[in-house]
Amino acid sequence: MGNSQNLIINGSGSYPGGIYDKVSIRGEGAIVNDVECAAFHVYGTSEASENVKTGSVKIMGEAEVKKDLAANETLIMGTMRVGGSAHLKKMKVFGLLEVGEKLGGNEATIKGSISVKGDVEYETFDSSGGFEIKGLLTADKINIGLRFGQSSAEEIGGSKITVKRRKSSILPFGREEGTLTAQVIEGDDIYLENTTAAVVRGSRVKIGPGCQIGLVEYTEDLTCDSAATIKTETKV
Repeated sequence: MGNSQNLIINGSGSYPGGIYDKVSIRGEGAIVNDVECAAFHVYGTSEASENVKTGSVKIMGEAEVKKDLAANETLIMGTMRVGGSAHLKKMKVFGLLEVGEKLGGNEATIKGSISVKGDVEYETFDSSGGFEIKGLLTADKINIGLRFGQSSAEEIGGSKITVKRRKSSILPFGREEGTLTAQVIEGDDIYLENTTAAVVRGSRVKIGPGCQIGLVEYTEDLTCDSAATIKTETKV
C-alpha cells in the first residue's frame, strides 16, 4: 500500500492493516493486521488486533490495541487500552489509559488516569490526575498533584520528586483529598504530602503533612512536618 493512502472508517466493519498516511475512525472499525501510519485518530470505537506504529495518536472515543503501540504525539480524551507495551514519546492523558505491560517515553502529562501493569519510564512525569502502576515509576523529574482518589506505584525513583495536595477547582467540596501509596520512594530531592510509604531514601528529604513513612534514609538533610509520622529515620 502506498504511504499516501488514507483509511477512513465512518460506518462499521473489518479492515486490513498496512501502511497508511492517516487512519480516521468515526464509526466502529476493526483492523486485523499491523498498522503503520502518520496519524491514528479515533472518534468512535476501534480495535486493532496487532501492533500500531504512528506519528500522532488522538483518541476522542474508545480504542484498543491488542499488542504494542508506538507514537510520537499522543492525546487521549477518551479511553485507550493497550494489551502489550506502549512507547508514547510525548503523552497527554485527559481520559483513561490502560497498558498491559510497560509504558515509556520522554514527557508524560496525566490529568485523567492511567493504569499500567508493568514499569513506567519517562524523562518528566507530571500528574494531576490518578495512576495505578504495578511496577516501578521512574523519571528524572516527577511532579504529582493529588486532587482526589488514591494513586499508587510499587516503587518511585527519580532525581527530583515532588508530591503535593491539590484542591480541585471544579469539585472543591465533598471529595476526600488525594493520597499516594508506594513501597519505596528514592531520589535526590524529595518533598512529600499525603503519602504512605514503607521506605523513603534521598539526599534532601522533606516529609510534609499527611504522610505515614516507615523508614527514612537520608544523606544530607531531613525535615518532617508536625502533621506527619516517621517510624524510623537514619542518616547514612
